[in-house]
Amino acid sequence: MGFISCKRKDKTPQIKETRTSGVLKILVDESVSPIVQEQIDIFSLDYPDAKFQITVKPEEKIIPAFLNDSVRVIVMPRLLTKAEEKYYTQRGIRINSTRFAVDGIALITNKDNIDSTITVKEVIDILQGKGKTSVKKLVFDNTYSSTFQYFKQLANISQFPAQGVYSKKSSAEVIKLIAEDKNFIGILGVDWVSDRNTKYADYLSKIKTLGVKNLKGKIGDDQFYKPTQDNLINGIYPFLRNVNIIDCEGRDGLGTGFATWLRSQRGQLIVLKSGLGPHKLMPREINLTKGK
Repeated sequence: MGFISCKRKDKTPQIKETRTSGVLKILVDESVSPIVQEQIDIFSLDYPDAKFQITVKPEEKIIPAFLNDSVRVIVMPRLLTKAEEKYYTQRGIRINSTRFAVDGIALITNKDNIDSTITVKEVIDILQGKGKTSVKKLVFDNTYSSTFQYFKQLANISQFPAQGVYSKKSSAEVIKLIAEDKNFIGILGVDWVSDRNTKYADYLSKIKTLGVKNLKGKIGDDQFYKPTQDNLINGIYPFLRNVNIIDCEGRDGLGTGFATWLRSQRGQLIVLKSGLGPHKLMPREINLTKGK
């Protein structure tokens, strides 16, 4: 009987794969990881049988894992390219892409820095190594990050200049640098500089967000805008990105359920509270009572 009892303890019950249960391996771009982690935390509370195995790395570090079929669900602030889609479409696997939030790329500097604004043209000039603007130093979260790729495309360059542009290893390192050195302008996902980021509250108290003015003829070219939630929702902040969950599991399981939940009223409320722009604004219910 003792032998039978021990053998029973060794058996681990298998969790059935459904939209709200099972084990989901998921790749997450580091620049948008705070909002994704918050969503996973709440989803796991609602559905205790849902387990997540999360890998958080810069975009160019997680894409290979997604394309070699080791993990089939990824969250990042862009869609797959046509070349990337072929890895799945040529095998007849359907790609489900779901936008669930609007993100902004924040430009931050030390509170003691006299500058409080910058133009998109100034940023592009620095990235292209032009003119006097090179005295301003930009620092990115990582050379493999999605923010790094975003600005390479913006400036239409294949590589950054030898001077004026630098990188750290993570968004957290950028925050720490900017809090300690007023000679840099940090570039990172707006969710990292949210008031809800209590882990780095001491550093964030020494930082301010720059207002950005867009190129002439584009939305947001009339004045300097900060990446506030209203400006993200209205689309007038210059540096905007869509946050997408891309599911190539090829089955109706936890990946599908989580993607659906992200766009549900509960998931969108979490996005709204985070300070990012929700995919869809939820209708507000107002209870009217007669005064006595």
